[in-house]
Amino acid sequence: MREFIIGSNEENQRFDKYLKKILPNATTGFLYKMLRKKNITLEGKKADGKELLHKGQRVRIFFSEETFEKFMQDTQSLEDECVRLKALPMKGLKVVYEDEDILVADKPFNMLSQKAKPEDVSANEYLLGYLLRKGVISRESLVTFRPSVCNRLDRNTTGLLLMGKSLAGSQQLSEQLRERTAKKYYRAIVLGAVTEESHLSGWLKKDEATNRVQILDREAVDAVRVETAYRPLKLKENAFGDIAVTLLEIHLITGRTHQIRAHLASIGHPIIGDQKYGDDRANRYFSEKLHVNHQLLHAYRLELSDGRMWKAPMPEIFYKLL
Repeated sequence: MREFIIGSNEENQRFDKYLKKILPNATTGFLYKMLRKKNITLEGKKADGKELLHKGQRVRIFFSEETFEKFMQDTQSLEDECVRLKALPMKGLKVVYEDEDILVADKPFNMLSQKAKPEDVSANEYLLGYLLRKGVISRESLVTFRPSVCNRLDRNTTGLLLMGKSLAGSQQLSEQLRERTAKKYYRAIVLGAVTEESHLSGWLKKDEATNRVQILDREAVDAVRVETAYRPLKLKENAFGDIAVTLLEIHLITGRTHQIRAHLASIGHPIIGDQKYGDDRANRYFSEKLHVNHQLLHAYRLELSDGRMWKAPMPEIFYKLL
């Protein structure tokens, strides 16, 4: 028999989902059978798996050690993963703020926010390594809850990432991002002179095959509504021959794939360094002149609904170009 005590990162979830985390190699049908036969109990009583868990409750699993080992996660592989994560350097990733529930980090360019393929190493893995080294999380705690980055930035977009360190923190951040009560502001250097603020709206359609999006001026099949607001902060004349560039502050009202990049390109002001939606001639010019090798888009400011706010200073390349 093994006993587990429900902690703060396990409460408020269904009992059957919790059991699936502890025993990932067991089928759902097997788990329900064990509940019916009282081989798995909650607070010493028979349970049906639909109960919402509360902190301090006791879960008892009456399996032989052989059966338990068969259905639980491979502890050696998890231990090996933790060793790998602990050894990861931060690679320019900086922690801006941290409390018991959330973490805010400043991501450099050429780093994924979350892995796209199993072999990827992303900001999420670097931050898990950081938390393991600090002793905030452990191999045991990762079985039932894994801290995760809640917002995504493109690989070559810099700036602020939000991570839920606890279940409560993850739920809070995810809700605010979903309901758009968390406000996200970016800074970008775009081609051309922008002298007035504007609020853009349209529909965004993604081509999964090419991983490109298109901004449409009317509703279409598989297109989603997008809104982007911006205001100019600084204009530099003759930055590109006789063409100006402008530093913008952008309010990302809706958050869709490549939204800012495609929206600005659609009005003739592509972001400098953007290899997918940008101006090829301008990109070559700034690459040769200032070694700009990524889009100059930076997640500059984040505001939560409770009034907390964080900023990440613009990368040095912004100042060099301006």
